[in-house]
Amino acid sequence: MTFDHDRSSVDGQTAFVVGAGSGIGRGTALLLARHGMRVACVDRDGGPVSDLAGQIIAGGGEAIGQAADVTAPDSVQRAFAMTVAEFGQVHAVVNCAGIQGPMGRRSHEVDLAEFDAAVAVNLRGALVVSQAALPHLVEHGYGRIAHVASIAGKEGNPSMIGYSASKAGLIGLVKAMAKEYAADGITINALAPAVIRTAFLDEQPQQVIDYMTAKIPMGRVGTIEEVAEMINFMVSPACSFTTGFCFDASGGRATY
Repeated sequence: MTFDHDRSSVDGQTAFVVGAGSGIGRGTALLLARHGMRVACVDRDGGPVSDLAGQIIAGGGEAIGQAADVTAPDSVQRAFAMTVAEFGQVHAVVNCAGIQGPMGRRSHEVDLAEFDAAVAVNLRGALVVSQAALPHLVEHGYGRIAHVASIAGKEGNPSMIGYSASKAGLIGLVKAMAKEYAADGITINALAPAVIRTAFLDEQPQQVIDYMTAKIPMGRVGTIEEVAEMINFMVSPACSFTTGFCFDASGGRATY
């Protein structure tokens, strides 16, 4: 019996990972590098991604760290162009950039400037990242784009109107954009994590964590590694007949 090449492998490919300075973005960059990808680690703060790139290189991988802000399109365009200059073809784009926005207030109390800031990063920023990459992906007739959304975009989290609305908009953006590029060899998908064990969660009171965990049938929060493994599939050649979809990483909280 003979077996075909492992289509889930990303070995030898290049990923452009935005929001790699911490949390899910950092964990994803590390996992993709362990699986053999060259990784451009991008974040608003260049310090952490430079350190991350150094860590990947010290472990035998290939990486660069670059500063770029998704609210400044020119900076993202430059970072992507530098990635192409360094590594050649980019195969995968992972966008983990996001902010919480206004929290703990009912909608009529929310400051519009704070709401606009959440939309600028979580929704408009996703379009900025996509626009930087899509001409290159179309040119090569191949690409994988994964945007990290949230369970809040599916179900809405009370007292998080900016975050919920912007992540819901991101899911809609992915669905529309995916249809536009489906015939170009490019898949564009979203991922909706529920509560994930990150530094942000560590800062929350235990009663808040208990409240959020109670909504998850598995009875626990997720890990960065679990989310990163999902993203690894989403940006692999194996994800070839799924586009415009919002994958679930919520321990059973969302099943649609």
